[in-house]
Amino acid sequence: MLMYSVYLGLLQMQFILHYDSTYREVKYSNIHLKDIDEKVLMGINVAPIISLLYTPLLIRFFGTKWVIYLATGIYALFVSTNYWERYYTLVPAATAIGTIIVPLWASLGNYITRMGQKYCEFVHYKDHQDKPEQLTKDKAHKYIITFQCIFYAFFELSFVWAELPFEFFIKGHLKNYNHTLYNVKSCGTYQKGMIAGLNSTILDRLPKSMDLIIVESVLMGVAFSAMLIVLLLCGSAYRPTEEIDLRSIGWGNIFQLPFKHMRDYRLRLLTPFFIYGGFELLFFLTGYMLSYGVCALGLEAFGRILITFGVSAAVGALLSMPLEYMRRGSTLFVTTALHLFLIVALFAWAPQPRDPTQNIVVYAVAALWGLGSGFNSTGLSILLGITYEDKNRQDFIFTIAQWWKTIAIFITYLWTTYVSSMKVKLSVLLVCLLVALLCYLVLKHKVKQQQRPRLPHLPRPRRRNRGYRYFADEQSDTDSEDKEADGEDNDNADGEWEEPSVRERRMRVK
Repeated sequence: MLMYSVYLGLLQMQFILHYDSTYREVKYSNIHLKDIDEKVLMGINVAPIISLLYTPLLIRFFGTKWVIYLATGIYALFVSTNYWERYYTLVPAATAIGTIIVPLWASLGNYITRMGQKYCEFVHYKDHQDKPEQLTKDKAHKYIITFQCIFYAFFELSFVWAELPFEFFIKGHLKNYNHTLYNVKSCGTYQKGMIAGLNSTILDRLPKSMDLIIVESVLMGVAFSAMLIVLLLCGSAYRPTEEIDLRSIGWGNIFQLPFKHMRDYRLRLLTPFFIYGGFELLFFLTGYMLSYGVCALGLEAFGRILITFGVSAAVGALLSMPLEYMRRGSTLFVTTALHLFLIVALFAWAPQPRDPTQNIVVYAVAALWGLGSGFNSTGLSILLGITYEDKNRQDFIFTIAQWWKTIAIFITYLWTTYVSSMKVKLSVLLVCLLVALLCYLVLKHKVKQQQRPRLPHLPRPRRRNRGYRYFADEQSDTDSEDKEADGEDNDNADGEWEEPSVRERRMRVK
């Protein structure tokens, strides 16, 4: 949460300052800041496209905790490049962020799910020792739900903390909305582009260089604090022997398994919701915030609108907990109902430029959209964590989900460049939401009919290590069985390898 707050706040402050023509001429007259900003956005949004090829390899090689730590380090690197804003510092750092986005979120989803499962094992440790057969997987569901809801509640608050640099520093340097929106003729559904006619000079006075250095130093300190928190307070998601087993199935198998998991009908039918999750977040941050909120209330209202969204999304994440306890997947229906109503309303709403009397409606829409967004992100992570409880599959599943979200974000980045009509954007959003709802209903029907999913076979670990780390399995290391296991697919995943229980290990020692 801290790192994402720093990243969003710095990116927003950077784009606002670079947009002002006076700031560009006075501070950086010899370089093209607008061109650099375009390349930064391109690096962040285009680089994740190929992340499906290396994310599982990265997670299995380093482990979930160390991938998260590596990602926070790359975000801190991006923060440090703003001390010296040049093409050769900002663009490579932004591209590095683009390459680590999917590994970061796949690791976070896997990590939170594993922490819920491990906490369940800790709470029911005595039951597991006395009667191992009574510790069913269903007991971990409530812990997975609780952990995911708490995590997303804190994460959504990052949109609130990200606005602190804007509210306490940038906002005092902005001109009044009557100046910045003087040439704006229409807003909302009639808007062409982001804000057609926005004044090129939005700063009333230029910020001092020392003030910028102080703000960036504070953000850098928070970034280092986030790295230390991950390093010192986050434990490992897997035991050392489990991590060795996860890697020992072979790098070729690790590379192929994400693609093989896409044969599962549950994952295929959830894909439209993954895509919609990327669409709706980027539409709010770019389309609604600028074409509806800023266009009506001015740039000085940007922070308050995003704070409203963040608080509401955090509330939605917390409310997902009782909803999921009552009925699995109910949060996705709530998301669909809220966003369907809002999209239809945005089709018909065109706020007047420079009209602060519409602030209640602007904030109400932001709050409702944030509530639905919180339900959507939390509900999808809970659904994946409950559906795919096998610890040997979770990194593949969350990688696929996050990759589809980044594809949607990439498409949203493209339409900000090539699609100017707000009605076209709303139409794409509406169609995607309806398709996602239809696919989810089909998924519920297939699950109710008890249609068995097709899951790929997980190869047996090739245990090269000897000694105290492992107890000898019966012919577990023979090449013939490894080749036979690697070459077969099991549609129901009934024959996949599972680590022996504590009681079985004790019996083997005796």
